[in-house]
Amino acid sequence: MDEATSVAISPEQIGGASVLDQKMKKSPGKLGLAIFGVVLLGGLGYAGSQLAHDLSSTHLISAWPYVLLGVALLIALAFEFVNGFHDTANAVATVIYTHSLEPHIAVVWSGMWNLIGVLTSSGAVAFAILSLLPVELILQVGKGAGFAMVFSLLISAILWNLATWWLGLPASSSHTLIGSIIGVGIANQLMSVKSGTSGVDWGQAGSVFKALLVSPLVGFGFAAILLLILKFVIRDPALYQSPKGNEPPPFWIRCLLILTCTGVSFGHGSNDGQKGMGLIMLILIGTVPTAYALNHAVGYRAVQDFGAVSEQAANVFNHYVDQNAVIGDARTDLTDYIRTKDFTPNTMLAARQMASEIGHEVEQYKTLAAVPADQQQNVRNDMYIESEALRLIAKAGNPAFTADENKVLTNYKKHLDGATRFIPGWVKVAVALALGLGTMVGWKRIVVTVGEKIGKEHLTYAQGASAEIVAAITIIAADQYHLPVSTTHVLSSGVAGTMMANGSGLQLATIRNIALAWVFTLPAAALLAGGLFWAMRQFV
Repeated sequence: MDEATSVAISPEQIGGASVLDQKMKKSPGKLGLAIFGVVLLGGLGYAGSQLAHDLSSTHLISAWPYVLLGVALLIALAFEFVNGFHDTANAVATVIYTHSLEPHIAVVWSGMWNLIGVLTSSGAVAFAILSLLPVELILQVGKGAGFAMVFSLLISAILWNLATWWLGLPASSSHTLIGSIIGVGIANQLMSVKSGTSGVDWGQAGSVFKALLVSPLVGFGFAAILLLILKFVIRDPALYQSPKGNEPPPFWIRCLLILTCTGVSFGHGSNDGQKGMGLIMLILIGTVPTAYALNHAVGYRAVQDFGAVSEQAANVFNHYVDQNAVIGDARTDLTDYIRTKDFTPNTMLAARQMASEIGHEVEQYKTLAAVPADQQQNVRNDMYIESEALRLIAKAGNPAFTADENKVLTNYKKHLDGATRFIPGWVKVAVALALGLGTMVGWKRIVVTVGEKIGKEHLTYAQGASAEIVAAITIIAADQYHLPVSTTHVLSSGVAGTMMANGSGLQLATIRNIALAWVFTLPAAALLAGGLFWAMRQFV
């Protein structure tokens, strides 16, 4: 990092950077702090009151689950807080370095759109990441192994993110978390070789790897192409100039840059903000399953519909039951299929049996909130296993269902996921506040790296807009396909692409350090998480 720092652009080279540095050192002022304080207190009050309301119906005798829940939530929100250091800071780098917005206004504006992105997110990315975890640990999330898993993931991710932030490296929180998941999965498998427990779902991991690998290349290539197109189509010289002193850009360019910052911030909230949500839901399910194992918003009418859809799915499965199948424990058979991906004669029979049992059980209780407290976790596990088995069967294409049968099973899986894969509003608010607070505290290091240390010349208006337009589109598109991508890598590679296309040159020391962080994040996080998981399992 010393070499990267030594080649950083001087204030004289970038024109106005000394003024910008003074701006970044300013406090947001009493009014800004007051507004932020009101938002923070309001959000904490809402999240706290909703959590207290949910817990009021649990009637737990021991105080230990509440203590465990509090510690786990603090660690999970600390991960999102550190995530704000890295990823959210990227969104504001271009508007700050082009003087489009005052630094603290930019940070607050970005935080607001992160909040909107988080609140409007579907949660699908969160659960796509969780599907990388060993199925046994997810089913045992309320036991020692499950808690060791969650704490190992979060602590290792926090440690690596803090280390790279301290060095000013725009490393990826997505890479860090996924590396941690891989580390726990491998450690779980190595520690239980004789029992045949599962490790990482490498098929699902492959899809995630592709998204994480391709997205920076998309950022670099398309941002470069977009800049060249802008140069050909829009001939206004002001768009391709560096900021002069402390002057903001022309009005229409300023609006464009603020709009692109808004898009990246919204996309970051809707994609990256989900990663911590999934882990928080695992924590809630493990500590207070009576409140969070099942979606209590699923009422009488939805349950009746669920029963009918379950029966339709059971009829579809019945057409493909092998004559050699032997009736056994449906949950065990499907868990083995999820773990091994080995489709046996018993798999389809187990899926049919599970569909019938889930449908009848849910109909019996009329609503999911009415399921007895001691049965909530079991019903959720049955639904989770059935849904995962459906996902894998569809991915393998075996058996080959007809178009009508696929519609029935898709509808059935949608109902299963609606009952188990939900995120309460207060969780989204808490995550958004943690992201925003992290950005407010630690935004400067990453902003300086993106704004000053990637290219040899100052970022022009067109370069900033090109990088952020591509980043926003890439992140939002990935969210629609339920794929996690790195805001950090997409945007920083986009800035590098525009520098290359513009002939501005790249600071190779910084690019090298960013690339090394990209390469080492997965194995480093995996080793950290795997080691922590092993250590915790010795005591838990």
